[in-house]
Amino acid sequence: MRQARVLTDPELKRLLAVVAQRKHAARDRMALMLSHLAGLRVGEIAGLVMRDVFEPNGDVREQLRVRAGIAKGGHERVVFMSERLRKEIVRYRDALPDIAQRAGDAPLLLTQKRTAFSPNTLCQLMGQLYRAAGLDGASSHSGRRWFITQLAHSGVSPKVIMTLAGHRNLTTTQRYIDVRDDMMRAAVELL
Repeated sequence: MRQARVLTDPELKRLLAVVAQRKHAARDRMALMLSHLAGLRVGEIAGLVMRDVFEPNGDVREQLRVRAGIAKGGHERVVFMSERLRKEIVRYRDALPDIAQRAGDAPLLLTQKRTAFSPNTLCQLMGQLYRAAGLDGASSHSGRRWFITQLAHSGVSPKVIMTLAGHRNLTTTQRYIDVRDDMMRAAVELL
C-alpha cells in the first residue's frame, strides 16, 4: 500500500492558502495543524473535546492528553504542544465567537451541522482539502508523516519521536519518515 504524501514547505503554504478561502477556514486549518504540528491521527483529532485543548479559564493548555477512548489501541498519551501549535489554537479560538460558550465535553471541531466529526468524515474532509490544493497522493495521514519526518530530520531521538507519535514499536515510526533527493543531497554536503 502506498504511503501518504509528505508535503514540502511550499506545498503546505499552498494548502493553507487554499483553506483560507473556504467557508469553514478556521476549522479546516485547525484540523490540518493538529495533524501537522502535533502528529495526531485523524481519529484522535475528530475525538478531541474542548477540555483536551483548553484550561477551564479558556487558556490553551501546554500539553494535551490523547485519551484512551480516542487513541489507537486504547493507549493514552501526552502530546506536548509547540508554541506554534498553541498560537494556531488561539487563532482558532479567536475566529469563533461562540467557542467560549461550549462545554468542556463539546467537540473541538464541529461539522457544518454543528455535530462532532466521525473519523471517517474528517478523513474525507482532509482528502478534499488536499485535492483542492492540487496535492495528489496526500491524505489525512500526510500531516502525521510530515510531523514525524520533520522531527527525524531535525535530529530528534528516534525514541522521543516514537513516544510522541504514540507508536509501540520503533520500526513503525521509521516507516513514516520520508526521504527525498534534496534531503539526501543536504546530508552528504555535511561531510
